[in-house]
Amino acid sequence: MRTLLLGIGFAIGATPALAAGFSVTAADFANRATMPLAHVCVRYKGANQSPALSWSGEPAGTKSFAVTMYDPDAPTGSGFWHWTVFNIPADVHELAAGAGDAGSKALPAGAGEGRNDGGAAHYTGSCPPMGDPPHHYQITVFAVNVAKLPLTADASGAMVGFQLHFNTLAKAQIVATFAAPK
Repeated sequence: MRTLLLGIGFAIGATPALAAGFSVTAADFANRATMPLAHVCVRYKGANQSPALSWSGEPAGTKSFAVTMYDPDAPTGSGFWHWTVFNIPADVHELAAGAGDAGSKALPAGAGEGRNDGGAAHYTGSCPPMGDPPHHYQITVFAVNVAKLPLTADASGAMVGFQLHFNTLAKAQIVATFAAPK
């Protein structure tokens, strides 16, 4: 039993927690606020635009950043990855609105995007099923301990998450909610 508890302790300790001092903000919504239509799928008359984000307070030793947007409430059994960006240089502390949009060239040099769960390597806006209660869209910035993660544009959200699990120093998060209009 003691070995099991020690193993659980090590496993929990291996996953970086949200770090004090490391924070992320969105330009047009507050933490726990409703996702503005600009960042919602076109199905619900949204603009499907990735949000403007900025972050600060990363720990010493940060060599790059990654950003993800994940919906744990999606009725898939495994959530839904809306956006993954990795290999953002350590001297970059913001992404402009629309940087993750299809065809955009606004990501920082060297940064890459993985596939969202819709199969495309760009941002896809909030789009919960009609009738669902509000979904929680977790936008997380990761302070990464390597300059380049071994990922390409065909990397799934799960693969990006796997690499981040082993290479994250700290993370900061903001959550937005959205439910389909009635």
